[in-house]
Amino acid sequence: MTAISPQVREALATWSQQLSAIHGAAQNTVTAYLRDVTGYLQFLAIHRGGTEGLAGLASLPQGDLRAWMAHERARGVSARSLARALSSVKSFTAWVADRAGVDATTVLSARAPRFKRKLPRPLSVSGAQDMIDTVADQGREDWVGARDRAVVTLLYGCGLRISEALGLTGTAHPLPEVLRITGKGNKTRLVPVLPVARAAVADYVRLCPFDLDAGQALFRGARGGPLNPRLISAVMEKARMQLGLPATATPHAMRHSFATHLLSAGGDLRAIQELLGHASLSTTQVYTAVDAARLMEVYEKAHPRA
Repeated sequence: MTAISPQVREALATWSQQLSAIHGAAQNTVTAYLRDVTGYLQFLAIHRGGTEGLAGLASLPQGDLRAWMAHERARGVSARSLARALSSVKSFTAWVADRAGVDATTVLSARAPRFKRKLPRPLSVSGAQDMIDTVADQGREDWVGARDRAVVTLLYGCGLRISEALGLTGTAHPLPEVLRITGKGNKTRLVPVLPVARAAVADYVRLCPFDLDAGQALFRGARGGPLNPRLISAVMEKARMQLGLPATATPHAMRHSFATHLLSAGGDLRAIQELLGHASLSTTQVYTAVDAARLMEVYEKAHPRA
């Protein structure tokens, strides 16, 4: 960051702190934003032949912004990654403009490059159940198999992220009918817990050889420490090879399956948004495309005139 002026460097640090403190952004999100904006600022310092003040950043000409985007594409940055970086730059620019009293319309109105959004790859209903059953058979000890079944059941039965499932502590047992989950950005949501999920966790707790103290992790590794998410990924990888499932059958695919199967059964999109903890409905709407794609696949295979 040697090419960036001290004034801009200080503003960048303050902005990133506010992202965490006020907006509740996760640390990984803040790190990604900082990386994107730092690269942008370093490019401008070289492109414009010197350091740039705050007011100059907010009122940057469209040509300079296009030059940065062209530079990123030439480096091999994908359209998806560049769109994310531009979002970071706009966020920082809007913050700077608000404090400098400058019109940042030129930067904020810049269009992101178009890219084809990848659709989630859920498992079928039977595939999800087979995954849960097969994962339970992988454990070298009964309690390990019960643990892995409980975790994967929570991913599919409650639509949890792996970090959310492994973030549960001993206070979560016995699981209530409605579980309060703290997800991305420290946002909380209420998630109904199916009886089969409560039973799976209860079975694990009964067999677990460690004391599951209230303040400690609910799911434990072989030595008693918090369970590493890579172990769940590994056991699911082994299970999907046995089942002949694609490489996309990951822990996160169980969450995708939860949402897709709810939608297929007539679930309300807004309700699914709340269950998943998505901040924006547009994030949840991707599952409607998955449902439509599956419908067309069935049609093309089954209809005699397709």
